[in-house]
Amino acid sequence: MPLEPLGKPLHDAYFNVREGVKVTMIRLFGIRYADEIKLCGASRRDLAITAGIQESYATEISKGVRLAQYVTVR
Repeated sequence: MPLEPLGKPLHDAYFNVREGVKVTMIRLFGIRYADEIKLCGASRRDLAITAGIQESYATEISKGVRLAQYVTVR
């Protein structure tokens, strides 16, 4: 999956939720899209930039991707 289509759901996960759960939603994005994130080959930093969020959230995306092998979304 190209980087641009991944940016939209990440953008929505950050900007369409209330304060206090933004980081949780970024991690959830990482869990939901872990396979696509790995396949796109882009850095988590580039993904954050494409989504229009702070570069520092790349760490939270990575945490979600790592969690994906241990959890399922209900």
